[in-house]
Amino acid sequence: MSSPLDIAASAMHAQMLRLNTVASNIANADTVSSTEEGAYRSRQPVFSAVLQEQQGMASVQVSEIMESQAPVQKHFQPGHPQADENGFVYSSNVNTVEEMANMMAASRSYQNNAEVFTTTKALMLRALQLGQQ
Repeated sequence: MSSPLDIAASAMHAQMLRLNTVASNIANADTVSSTEEGAYRSRQPVFSAVLQEQQGMASVQVSEIMESQAPVQKHFQPGHPQADENGFVYSSNVNTVEEMANMMAASRSYQNNAEVFTTTKALMLRALQLGQQ
């Protein structure tokens, strides 16, 4: 059986990576490029539950970081220093409202797993104390 501490710790690590990805997306939300291919695209982690049968351990892992396939925004700004030959600049496809909701969900999930970790630790310590009496 997997240790609840190990599961909570791996889930906390995954949520921290999710928070870092959200921060990166928000930081690049207003970047522009002179090409559509060069524009920043939103990234999202993909989680997976992993069961390692030989050790009987379960964990939460980030299997990959997916890049959004949503179209980037094209703006006509002929005076912009990064405008292409037709006067267009391409901005990221990051939706800051979605990213803020993602950030709140990741933060709450991290807090929940931290609570599981703390509660499990307290219960284990209490069980050890009962064994000493």
